[in-house]
Amino acid sequence: MLNKISLLCVISVCLSWPGNCQEEGLSNIIKPGAQLEKLAGGFLFTEGPTADEKGNVYFTDQPNDRIMLWNDDSHLSIFMEPSGRSNGLALDPYGNIWSCADENNEIWCISPDGKVKKIIGSFEDKPFNGPNDLWIDPKGGVYFTDPFYRRTWWRHSEMPQEKMRVYYLSPDLKTLFIVAEDLLQPNGIVGTPDGKKLFVADIRGNKTWSFTINPDGILSDKTLFCELGSDGMTIDTEGNIYLTGKGVTVFDKTGRLLGNIPVPESWTANVCFGGKNRKTLFITASKGFYRIRMKVRGTAG
Repeated sequence: MLNKISLLCVISVCLSWPGNCQEEGLSNIIKPGAQLEKLAGGFLFTEGPTADEKGNVYFTDQPNDRIMLWNDDSHLSIFMEPSGRSNGLALDPYGNIWSCADENNEIWCISPDGKVKKIIGSFEDKPFNGPNDLWIDPKGGVYFTDPFYRRTWWRHSEMPQEKMRVYYLSPDLKTLFIVAEDLLQPNGIVGTPDGKKLFVADIRGNKTWSFTINPDGILSDKTLFCELGSDGMTIDTEGNIYLTGKGVTVFDKTGRLLGNIPVPESWTANVCFGGKNRKTLFITASKGFYRIRMKVRGTAG
């Protein structure tokens, strides 16, 4: 049973505004005539979308402590409840869901049948601030952001760590590195499919940065990508970067603004590509879950 979730998913209600989505800069990436569709509503706050190899999308409804599953055949179900207050999610090549489970500030690996393995939950014997979003590189290493947002389910009210950082967990899951600690509040994170470049959004600094990923996973060549921060983010196969907050704002691989996809919610939290051939952009936005059909193919990020 889906409690009070509005099952708009079965009818795919279309939304439109004058000039919706077909700004000149977006016409090369959005399917002609495509409009934003609301698939489901009635959540408290949606986050963390990620798609499996079939195009099905998992996302979180963090205040309700559950992970949802949108089947590409238009069926919505609860995958896991409770979910450790899961926030950002990512899928690995084996179908495992990696979760920023911030009930206890941990990184989880959840098997396809829902079995949970705690991977890590502290740095230098202190809990993380609250892992928020993550990206798995081609080698199996995990980059994740660790900002601090006060949660009502925590007993503590101060940051456990002295800084808000970006960490890298080695592919063997044995070594944790600090790879960035000079951002005000790192949040969204995504890398290129070849594993050579990482993008990190500093939501408080209202900037998104790019880094070179070295063979050992350490970051270098910090470069300003654009003057806009983001909550969650994703990338397509053309190298375009999709940032969230007020709708979805898209930049090409050089940092040139392409345009904004408006979303009728107070906050747009995250995005991913899913569906058949990964040509659908799925959007988690406060109380709603949306999609729009695209020309371009997304990556697994």
